[in-house]
Amino acid sequence: MQEANRYKHAPYLPTADPRRRGRDGILTQHGFQLIELLIAMAVVSLLAMVAIPSYGRYRDKVDNATAAADITSITQAIERYYTENNRYPDDLNEVNMATLQDPWKHSYQYLRINGAGLKGKAALRKDKNLVPINTDYDLYSDGKDGGTQPPLTAKVSKDDIVRANNGKYIGLASDY
Repeated sequence: MQEANRYKHAPYLPTADPRRRGRDGILTQHGFQLIELLIAMAVVSLLAMVAIPSYGRYRDKVDNATAAADITSITQAIERYYTENNRYPDDLNEVNMATLQDPWKHSYQYLRINGAGLKGKAALRKDKNLVPINTDYDLYSDGKDGGTQPPLTAKVSKDDIVRANNGKYIGLASDY
């Protein structure tokens, strides 16, 4: 009985040595077994398989929202310019927005339509019916892939952030 009380009142001293004396006084080895480590690695792997794609989708939404906000800001600068000069600017330099880049480090694209004397509609952004989406000017981001084509239905244009219906819609081309 005195032997059991001696261990009961002994202070616990942490040590780097994983061996400890059990109740019977025999040294025992404590630590992880291989199967426990494999199970822990499997759980961490499963969590990573779920978390990484979710984070990628979240990041894409944030980048799209940032590009839409930038296009809104550029649109406001262009409309101020129009109010002051009674014409749309020829390029984004005239509204001091030419150096602004989208979240994917591409420049925003601008094409003046109203009063520009464009011949044909080949350069204009078009909806699924191949009708131009704006009559004043086109303003858009090339999106994550950095590629674009005038019809919004083209595969490389689906991730573009566009201004359509003369500013009534700003968002992802695939949602328009």
